Amino acid sequence: MPGSRDRPGPGAAGRDRPRVVVSVPPRLRTAFFAPEVWAALESAAELTVLDAHTDAAALAAALPGARALITSWGTPRLTGALLAAGDQLALVAHTGSAVAPYVAPEVFARNIRVTQAGDAMARPVAEVALAFTLALLHRVHRFDHALRSGADWESASTAPPRHEIHGSEIGVIGASRTGRAYIELVRALGARVSVSDPFLDAEEAARLGVRRVSLGRLLRGSRVVAVHAPATAATRRLLDARRLASMPDGAGLVNTARSWLVDEEALLAEVRGGRLDAAIDVFDTEPLPVDHPFRTLPNVLLTPHQAAGTAEGRRRLGASAADEVRRLLDGREPAHPVGPEALARVH
Repeated sequence: MPGSRDRPGPGAAGRDRPRVVVSVPPRLRTAFFAPEVWAALESAAELTVLDAHTDAAALAAALPGARALITSWGTPRLTGALLAAGDQLALVAHTGSAVAPYVAPEVFARNIRVTQAGDAMARPVAEVALAFTLALLHRVHRFDHALRSGADWESASTAPPRHEIHGSEIGVIGASRTGRAYIELVRALGARVSVSDPFLDAEEAARLGVRRVSLGRLLRGSRVVAVHAPATAATRRLLDARRLASMPDGAGLVNTARSWLVDEEALLAEVRGGRLDAAIDVFDTEPLPVDHPFRTLPNVLLTPHQAAGTAEGRRRLGASAADEVRRLLDGREPAHPVGPEALARVH
């Protein structure tokens, strides 16, 4: 079939074995699946591997008879004809976190199980958020920009006041998986942490060792604010011009979540004036245009949406999806299932 390869496991006759479609392109397959994980998957099922993983026609041709589908970024959304082709489909195992771009409500209506691997991404994103936090506190990005731009030593040594993380007020928007991993890291370094999350109760806040506060209080009182909330209809442009303006002069904003949560134009106005610093991994337009003003500002630290991209993290994504498939084939419940409520996450 176009854009696919059948890869039966050792000694398999094919027709007597369950079949699994792997909609993951070659580069990501290498990154996601350790040799032993792939070998275990091959021994459990006949694999149909889609190199052209964005090709809806190839996916439709591969789905008939398949028991499970492993998806990756770019896999066509399962609606209409694709669902009709999946006549025996029982599981969609996504190798990322948000499933809404790949799964339509009809998937749940047909009682197809859906899993995601978001737990595997929390640690690397939290570590990048920590690195961003330390850089903002110590103004590392400003010094680096000054030296690279040819400023003399004395000028390059000039920066706003710098601070240690120990004792600093750090605000966290969203006690998500990543938010909790970040909280653990910054608290281990002595930060005083406040959290704004409407779903965090007092008991859980005490367990995390954080203070529950309103968003307004968090923004007004934090030296660095880290965004870790989900992208839902309710969080669209959560940090708008008014809220960004309430942050103290010299404060920093860390966004490794989604640009959806921040009014990018309002943030640009704040950093362009030099009042705030920012460290950003996610943008409204990706790739970030080469002429975007963010690229030239000395008080902005940028990475190209790579916070989750560690070698170890990607191997965990593949291992998680492969484990979910083996659980299905063994008649066990999934480890990381999601329900229709997951579709509220727009990214």
